[in-house]
Amino acid sequence: MGSASKQSSQPTGKQPKPGSKAAQQADRRARIAELRAIEQRRERRNKILTITVSAVLVLAMAGGGTWLALDAKHKKDAKAAADAAPIEGVKTWDKLGRTHVQTEVKYDQTPPVGGDHNPVWATCMGNVYDQPVKNENAVHSLEHGAVWVTYNGKATPDDIKTLGEKVKTTPYSLMSPYPDEQGTITLTAWGTQLTVDNAQDPRIEKFFTKYVQGPQTQEPGASCSSGAM
Repeated sequence: MGSASKQSSQPTGKQPKPGSKAAQQADRRARIAELRAIEQRRERRNKILTITVSAVLVLAMAGGGTWLALDAKHKKDAKAAADAAPIEGVKTWDKLGRTHVQTEVKYDQTPPVGGDHNPVWATCMGNVYDQPVKNENAVHSLEHGAVWVTYNGKATPDDIKTLGEKVKTTPYSLMSPYPDEQGTITLTAWGTQLTVDNAQDPRIEKFFTKYVQGPQTQEPGASCSSGAM
């Protein structure tokens, strides 16, 4: 028993002497193993970081795409709701002629809301005219889905400025003075018309939303550029 106990307390392997070549090699191997372990840990951290960043980017892109899709749907739904909602004070006419003529046309409305018209439309890509435009050209613009804003001498400079800024930022619209109209400000689309007293009337925005290239348009998508004026 005593002999067995004595044998178990002795070292199982031969240890190199400190400072010997064998000891130096052992230290070198231990150092290499430590450096490899450090490098492996760094690679794992970098891999985790890359995966995390990639996942965040993918989620951001997916979220952005979802937001754009929802925003487009919201605008489409708002347009559909505006098209369906009536606007107080709007008057409408149907059975309007659409023949191209070179002569002057006598219209039943002032300004006209539709009918026979000149083969050339008035340019209506947010154009603000400081002089009256010809009825026959403007009516052709209405056929293409434009909203025509007109005003008489009762409109204030602020009214004219506000309306002009709206028109300038709205393709398929035009604006011009119309001294003979009864209402201060008139908004006209094909077969459709609204008269208001000032540019702050909230119905103006609704009219633009509903009737610029709206359901009344006779030739959807037809050009509003390179016309007369």
